[in-house]
Amino acid sequence: MNKYLLEIGTEELPYKFVSSGIVQLKNSFEKLLKENQIDFSDIKYFSTPRRLTLIIEGFETKQPDTVKTVKGPILNIAYDENGNLSKAGQGFAKKNGVDESALYKEDNYVWAKIEQKGKEIKDILQEHVEKIVLKMQGPYFMRWADLDVKFQRPIRWVVSLLNEEELKIKIADIESSRYSRGHRFKSDKVEIKNPDAYEQALYDSNVIVDSKKRKERIVESAKAEAKKIGAEVYFDDNLLEEVTNICEWPVPVICNFDEKYLSIPEKVTVTVMAVHQRYFPLYKNGKLLNSFITITNYIGSNFDNIKAGNERVVVARLDDAIFFFNEDTKVPFENYVEKLKGITFQKGMGSVYDKTQRIVKLSEYLAQKTGAPVDTVKRTALLCKADLVTSLVFEFTELQGFIGSDYAFNAGEKPEVVKGIKEHYYPLGSDSELADGIEGQIVGIADKIDTIVAVFAEGKKPTGSADPLGVRRATLGIIKTIIQKALDIDLEVLIQKSIDLMPVQIEDKAALFNEVRNFFEQRLNILYTEKYRHDVVDACISNQNVLTDLKDFASKIEFISQKINSADFVPMNESANRIIRIVKDYKTDKLPDSTLFNTDAETALWKSVSSIDIDKLDNSALYKALESAVKDIDNFFDKVLVMDKDEKVKENRLALLYFIKQRFDRIADFSKFVI
Repeated sequence: MNKYLLEIGTEELPYKFVSSGIVQLKNSFEKLLKENQIDFSDIKYFSTPRRLTLIIEGFETKQPDTVKTVKGPILNIAYDENGNLSKAGQGFAKKNGVDESALYKEDNYVWAKIEQKGKEIKDILQEHVEKIVLKMQGPYFMRWADLDVKFQRPIRWVVSLLNEEELKIKIADIESSRYSRGHRFKSDKVEIKNPDAYEQALYDSNVIVDSKKRKERIVESAKAEAKKIGAEVYFDDNLLEEVTNICEWPVPVICNFDEKYLSIPEKVTVTVMAVHQRYFPLYKNGKLLNSFITITNYIGSNFDNIKAGNERVVVARLDDAIFFFNEDTKVPFENYVEKLKGITFQKGMGSVYDKTQRIVKLSEYLAQKTGAPVDTVKRTALLCKADLVTSLVFEFTELQGFIGSDYAFNAGEKPEVVKGIKEHYYPLGSDSELADGIEGQIVGIADKIDTIVAVFAEGKKPTGSADPLGVRRATLGIIKTIIQKALDIDLEVLIQKSIDLMPVQIEDKAALFNEVRNFFEQRLNILYTEKYRHDVVDACISNQNVLTDLKDFASKIEFISQKINSADFVPMNESANRIIRIVKDYKTDKLPDSTLFNTDAETALWKSVSSIDIDKLDNSALYKALESAVKDIDNFFDKVLVMDKDEKVKENRLALLYFIKQRFDRIADFSKFVI
């Protein structure tokens, strides 16, 4: 079984590029092999902060020979009247490199069979490897030396082996060899005899090239080290990924700091360790310890300097934190609300204090509508941004909300308010948890809708590359919270109220409302097409005023997704579309007049649909009622001419069909389904 090894050795790569870069490389080589009809069994990939490596397995050393059939000119053009090849026919043979005698006739055309000899795999690789590597994409690519090429970091060595033999290539100004490099503190050169020997050869030089194995080593060794002091390690997925991609030979070291730093909010201490310093916090019986684990990229047994250096750094950061905490808590937490007047929300939209007052008004309205406790909701809304002017949040901006929650707790605020201040920022990411308490849910929605409307009012709506103030995330946050927490909120009314509260003169409020509403519908569509059929989502969103009841929208999607593949849906859909085609542009407020019916089909149809009350029936009951009317609808179209010569009769029949269409519309826009 043939194997090809390619290792791109570099200076230390940014940790985010290590993961994305190796995937790019793998995908590019898969595309190259498929485009050249080269079958292979597998592509293994390895990555460290100093190398990106592929091993392609199970391919032939040569492309298969192929025969291609090419169609030429029509016979009366390819041959003259004497049956000899014309200039057109001769040109066709020459263009395709075949002898004129090899041409043949079929279906009134001249044809040629062209034999193509397969290329050697080594030739294909030598031709394309450099191009693939230097076409990789990423932020902050750089040039080095006097070269014109760019890469994430300077390339320092290249290994290229086809089985046991070197396959010479050149990337930038680096010629390949069979020599890799081990751990930077151990060996400069590591001979790779063949692809199978690669992983072990580097392991012997203190490099774990498999990132999955490196991550496992970090987790297992950190747990073992923590167990020595009876502790448990807190592993954050993002931190674990980052640490995996910044070391080649991970070794855990336990460090300590003074217990006095545990007096500040736990989130601050953990942030200093995990986010700022890439340390893993340690817990015992659920309580944070004044100890942590740092992962070193180190060969040796003396960790004294490493331990002392990391403890010195973390203490400096924690000293800052404890100073800011003590200074902040000298002032009653509520006093910080007034100081928000000194922070601009965004140009033309007043201060954060002004925004807070808008949040309070919107939150009060939502609390009244949903039956939530108005007092705790309003208190949460008033204090939700107060921590923005504290010294601790100024230093640790990522902790806004968390710090406010801790300060509110220290100030003796109600538990619901404490929880709501933190949770009103939720969800923090696309897959993050939603606010659990009603205070956080309502204040979060009020805060987000104010931001969204303000951005659109200033003409700064999101584009392909820009998302001012995280408007996309805020929109999805509102949608998910309303649906998953089953909140009875009319988003259209809320958008309009937020527009009315804007501190700037808005010339065309209707246009702004439509822009914001359409944006919500677009995000709703994108969110639901990740899980459901595109036509089902379109059919439900196309109904008018979908934002007035998102809970109902979500239940419709679920209901129709179950029904659309059933046998009874096809006739249902056909009947609905027969009605839609006739009354597409027709509207009326009048009910059909039964005294104008002059056929049994009209009377029977009206009898089967007249009692369908769309305001009282749920989706399932409405569907069953319309399903039972399908036979009468079909009979109506078979027996009745809608466009009767008598204008009153025609209008009455259109009113009857429009009445039924409204019932179908209550479920979905049936014209959108692809059956």
